[in-house]
Amino acid sequence: IVVRFRQAYCVTEPGAGSDVASIKTRAVKDGDDYVVNGQKMWITNGGKANWYFLLARTNPDPKCSTGKAFTGFIVEADTPGILIGRKEMNMGQRCSDTRGITFEDVRIPKENVLIAEGAGFKIAMGAFDNTRPPVAAGATGLAQRALEEATNYALERKTFGKVIAEHQAVSFLLAEMAMKVELARMAYQRSAWEVDQGRKNTYYASIAKAFAGDIANQVASDAVQVFGGNGFNSEYPVEKLMRDAKIYQIYEGTAQIQRLIIAREHLGRYKK
Repeated sequence: IVVRFRQAYCVTEPGAGSDVASIKTRAVKDGDDYVVNGQKMWITNGGKANWYFLLARTNPDPKCSTGKAFTGFIVEADTPGILIGRKEMNMGQRCSDTRGITFEDVRIPKENVLIAEGAGFKIAMGAFDNTRPPVAAGATGLAQRALEEATNYALERKTFGKVIAEHQAVSFLLAEMAMKVELARMAYQRSAWEVDQGRKNTYYASIAKAFAGDIANQVASDAVQVFGGNGFNSEYPVEKLMRDAKIYQIYEGTAQIQRLIIAREHLGRYKK
């Protein structure tokens, strides 16, 4: 018997993405249960998951610190009151099952609280240190694919009597793309290595995620440029890569949020 467990990370809301402290989903203690009401949005794997990690506010006091106001729960997807929205049709990465999830008077037993009430924000932020390196790896893989497609095309397409790879303008562009891909690969490998060493990797995880996300977009765009007019056509693969690349600058923390984290971590080293 093979039992498959799929999970989804229910943090983002229609009005709270990068600003996690603005989450409106509430969990109210009622006997041995918590009653949850709220809506989550852009939940990857939302319609496929067996269970969710849910972040909800348990302290209604707006003056309560973010670090103590939220609680993390494990919620089974078939719990009564959970409404799964339609699969979103996004610009790219359309194989991703991305949906909105609504919680209406969903009862969660107190045993499903992770660590303790009020520990949710720390759990959620700590998870990003582990999820950002593989996201950066995915972005690097996309950039690698774009480089390979552009290189193969440049070795076949001819203009002015020779393949375009022999034109310096194109060969230099390919060289820049190759440099970026290798640097992105080094960044995510360093961030993953820090985890293997048992060290806090917030700094390196954000560098890897921000850099690889930017590189994926730059290299995919350059690949379209190498293809010229063909690159703008859906019969060729690079336009899809360009669409797929954009989300790497958005999910798991936007490119701008990563820079905030990097600056904070960097300056913190010197302030000590």
